[in-house]
Amino acid sequence: MTYLTNDNYKIYGDFPLTIEANKNQNLNLLVAWLHQEKKRVAKALLEHGAIRFRHFDISTPEAFEKVARAIAPILKNDYLGTSPRDAVTDYVFHASELPGYFPIPQHCEMSFCANPPEFLFFSAMNPSEQNSGETPICDMREVWRQMDPHVQERFSARGMKNVRNYSAPGAPAGDQMQLKSWDEMFQSTDKAIVEKKCEEEGFEPEWKEDGGLRLWGTQKVSKQHPLSGIEAWYNHLAVFHVSSPVGEYQRICNFRPTANNESILEMARSLEKSMREKPAEDLSMHTFYEDGSEIPEEDIEHVRDLIWKNLHVSAWQKGDVLAIDNASVSHGRLPYKNEDREILVCWS
Repeated sequence: MTYLTNDNYKIYGDFPLTIEANKNQNLNLLVAWLHQEKKRVAKALLEHGAIRFRHFDISTPEAFEKVARAIAPILKNDYLGTSPRDAVTDYVFHASELPGYFPIPQHCEMSFCANPPEFLFFSAMNPSEQNSGETPICDMREVWRQMDPHVQERFSARGMKNVRNYSAPGAPAGDQMQLKSWDEMFQSTDKAIVEKKCEEEGFEPEWKEDGGLRLWGTQKVSKQHPLSGIEAWYNHLAVFHVSSPVGEYQRICNFRPTANNESILEMARSLEKSMREKPAEDLSMHTFYEDGSEIPEEDIEHVRDLIWKNLHVSAWQKGDVLAIDNASVSHGRLPYKNEDREILVCWS
């Protein structure tokens, strides 16, 4: 047999849409099917925002990349985000090198860039233990649609400004929230190259006296999908704002109440208190209105509530691949303990 038939796979669910083989099927059969059904898959990804492939023989980074390229032939490997990522192949990376207890709030990948990824792909080489380490997703079209009109109007009218502070090349480790060095992010120590990339992506670079780099950026809070025209909440507020660790862990504790989560929440509260003693422009990451004024906490909490209301959390199974339309669906990470967890990512 050289092609998947209706007898050996099924399609079910809505978010994510799941395409599941009846038993572990050969990778090449899936790849051939994806090429054969390219228009059907593209339409489904546009409509549902996310597709999960399950019970196919996807056990290596190379196999994962092959599936991703069957959907998006041209992958990219320039990463301008804040989470540390180690490369596994030229185009496949570990999803994040952050410690497992760090939550990653919902965000559309590199939403603050002028040229963000079109599609994002995750694969579970080795899932975490039960009830931990999931990669939740959220339909940001629903977040925007359900947002209180007054809050929506304030965000739309006032826009958003982000600040990120990157350490100097070779600088010693600082506090827990310190970002990687700017040469790690831009893969160069040449300031001219860095400044050119900043111009391309809409960042305003500010070189600091200690050799570090402060990046400023402005953006609209929402984005229309280039094909469907549907508006979605599209920014990094939930990640960049100084209140993010506490805001996220409060909801994690509600979702999954454990003594360990409660303990980390207290640590996050202490960390936020110390962070707020710094000038806002010196924080590792922070978000303001575009005019530089602070965003009301109640508006930020409203956004977080809507995100968690629309959050989809499901356990990884080994070999799963999750394809995401980055213009409409966000992703994040719930905490975990086991160090062997391995989730891979690539993007187009």
